[in-house]
Amino acid sequence: MKGTHEYQDDPRNASILIDINGELFPRDEAKVSVFDSGFVLGDGVWEGLRVHKGRIAFLDQHLRRLYEGAKAIDMAMDVDPEQLTQRLYACLEANAMSDGVHIRLMVTRGIKATPYQDPRITITPPTIVIIPEYKTAKPETLTKGLRLFTVHVRRGYPDVQDQKLNSHSKLNCITACIQAAKAGADEALMLDPHGFVATCNSTHFFIVRGGEVWTSSGDYCLGGITRGNIITLCRDNGIPVFEKNFSLTDVYGAEESFVTGTFAGVAPVVEVDGRVLGEGVRGPVVERLQNLYLELIEAEA
Repeated sequence: MKGTHEYQDDPRNASILIDINGELFPRDEAKVSVFDSGFVLGDGVWEGLRVHKGRIAFLDQHLRRLYEGAKAIDMAMDVDPEQLTQRLYACLEANAMSDGVHIRLMVTRGIKATPYQDPRITITPPTIVIIPEYKTAKPETLTKGLRLFTVHVRRGYPDVQDQKLNSHSKLNCITACIQAAKAGADEALMLDPHGFVATCNSTHFFIVRGGEVWTSSGDYCLGGITRGNIITLCRDNGIPVFEKNFSLTDVYGAEESFVTGTFAGVAPVVEVDGRVLGEGVRGPVVERLQNLYLELIEAEA
């Protein structure tokens, strides 16, 4: 496997229309300037969105995070959430898409007068790109189980680069992903500056011990939408859940483990650093949470 984002190829994606600043372009003609802040500096924020039965799941939560991120980096949006929602659904309608779709919504600070970091030399409003694709996780991702490797790359302090920002600047996650891939794993498990488990390079990490669900304190990871929904589902369905500090020793002794993300939802983890967790297969708590999450998605639609 290649992590939770491994997907099944779909030939329909060759002819999709991509929205750039409200204008639609065929895939091969969709381009942004070499002076764009996102290309020059990775200056921007983004969201990954799932479409189920014609509805973008948890869109209000995703847009809240997007606009909070834009405000945090002092990037003035020239469209409000309602206008951006209309643009998202118009793009889906233009592509006749209603299900099994993943959207990458990207917002950069805009085009610069010259390649330099100072935001004051940006000469256009933000660049907003909407890429909808027919993309679903491979079925085995939800059943077979992932293999993780703990990397040396840490999730850093918020005064260095705040992990709450879903920014285009993802080099720490990329280098973590590379190290895990070189080790033969599907994804990287990342620690916080104190040595406690933080999160994965592209998903959020959970373990199950004694019937309890544990995830990190959340201090050094993105405020994940799916992560939050799983915590709420646990609380609503009588499953003890805790956001807390825990170490790799706790992970190696866990009965079950899983990761969460917008793309694949809930995916089991069966091995960390060569240690087989539990019975080495998807466990009953993970399977129950997968079913509860599917019910939640259905209710959203």
